Amino acid sequence: MDVGFAQATAFVGSLMWPFMRIGAMLMSMPVLGTRMVPKRIKIIATLTISVFVLPLLPAVPEVEALSLAGLFISVQQILIGFAMGFTLQLVFGSLMIAGEVIAMSMGLGFASMIDPNNGVSVPVIAQLMVIIGTLLFLALGGHLMLIQLVVNSFQTLPISPTGIERESFWAIASWGSQMFIGAIWVAIPAIISMLVVTICLGVMTRASPQLNIFSVGFPITMFLGFVILMLILPGFLPRFNQMMLEAMQLSQSIGGL
Repeated sequence: MDVGFAQATAFVGSLMWPFMRIGAMLMSMPVLGTRMVPKRIKIIATLTISVFVLPLLPAVPEVEALSLAGLFISVQQILIGFAMGFTLQLVFGSLMIAGEVIAMSMGLGFASMIDPNNGVSVPVIAQLMVIIGTLLFLALGGHLMLIQLVVNSFQTLPISPTGIERESFWAIASWGSQMFIGAIWVAIPAIISMLVVTICLGVMTRASPQLNIFSVGFPITMFLGFVILMLILPGFLPRFNQMMLEAMQLSQSIGGL
């Protein structure tokens, strides 16, 4: 059986372009896109999903993969996959900000550790919030839903030189403000509670000037901070679920679903 150069390049492009979209999504999504997952595992997972998706793809444009038009198609696939995964990464960024705010209000801003996902120093409370969010993300099947979204996007947003639109970039940029809104939404019970504790300590200092507020207030603030954190954790799931739902809806709109 004779296989021409055009047929060979078309087959390479039909496998390479889904590989790029799925790989960009896996590299940018939470949990699977972190440093803790080896690159070899990411490549194997991307190749496996691409092989299973290949028979379900609509008509792939007959363009040489190494041509200028093929380069434009490759860039579009990377942008689509990266945008779909990056929206959910913002949810975990809001958890990080919420944890930092709670840690500062508790007086634990100095207690920091290296985040293995990003390689930066973060407060321990922020790392705790990210760990809880990761467990909830896996328990709710967020990684499976995101993989399903990127697979379905090949039907609604097929491989072509014109992929993601300009409005999608503006939607991602505007949704970035939700990261700060979500952080305040998660941390507001602890912020208000610690504000009340601080006001009470201020009244105690005013009533008894001889009281050393630094030696007495710091342990009280830290102890009550842990108590408040334990009380607000049961309400963490609905807030996290709402943020994940909004991020998934934005990913659907990017993929044309």
